[in-house]
Amino acid sequence: MNKKVLNRFFASLLFCGLLLGTKQVEANPYQDKVNADITEFRAFFKAQFPDVKFEEFANGVYAIDADVYKRQDARQQWQEMEEFPPYALAVDEGKALFEKPFANKKTYADYFGNGGAVRQNYPYFDEKRNTVVTLEMAINDCRVANGEQPLSYKSQELAKISAYMAFISRGQPVNVKVESEGAYNAYLKGKEYFYSQRGKLNMSCSICHMQYAGRRLRSETPSPALGHPTHYPVFRSKWGEIGVLHRRYAQCSDNIGIKAQPYQSEAYRNFEFFTTTMANGLTFNGPASRK
Repeated sequence: MNKKVLNRFFASLLFCGLLLGTKQVEANPYQDKVNADITEFRAFFKAQFPDVKFEEFANGVYAIDADVYKRQDARQQWQEMEEFPPYALAVDEGKALFEKPFANKKTYADYFGNGGAVRQNYPYFDEKRNTVVTLEMAINDCRVANGEQPLSYKSQELAKISAYMAFISRGQPVNVKVESEGAYNAYLKGKEYFYSQRGKLNMSCSICHMQYAGRRLRSETPSPALGHPTHYPVFRSKWGEIGVLHRRYAQCSDNIGIKAQPYQSEAYRNFEFFTTTMANGLTFNGPASRK
């Protein structure tokens, strides 16, 4: 093969490579838009709390209590509580429920794999069902697939199983992907829910957990929205028991004077999809304890 032919050959390879590269970049324009949102979202909290390390946001309000406002008492009490965490019994009971065989002799582990340490895989967008699937929804999917009745999404049994699965998944990275038009539409609905003002107080999630994050609202300090889903389920002293993320959503709705959505409603699942996507790069560290 002469030099001229070789040059043509390599030029054609380069051209094909450029085309392939362009195709790869354009293959997921949705994630590009999402990544731009993530960058802007993080920049807001970086400007608000410049002394807080990114990974600390997985600890919710206790990150800013310690590093920004120097309210060491709250963080210290939380750290001391973690030595003998109030959710420990729920995790143990969740483990027993997770390992209890169904009538067909199978267990949750047969459905989920990896011993159940799969918290990092949720939420995700199910292309076949055209909907967001959360961990709690997947737990009931597992039960139905094995001939069992689904659990109430408000039940302690479900919350405990979720807490156990979160516990054995600790340290896994948050990495939600938005890879299709359907997923992006769900993400946008969750984003709209986060920023929309509603209720008697005309409040939005963003006003409380972005603009007011770290400020005093009566006796409370709203936590930063960045990292919200990483530590659920949580044991709240106010509840006296473990609770799932959608329980917190419903309580927030009550606080601003609007009717709460049912747990695992499409609106709440899309909302979880958006907020967890904003937490990409943090690690799952639930369950946790909160006031």
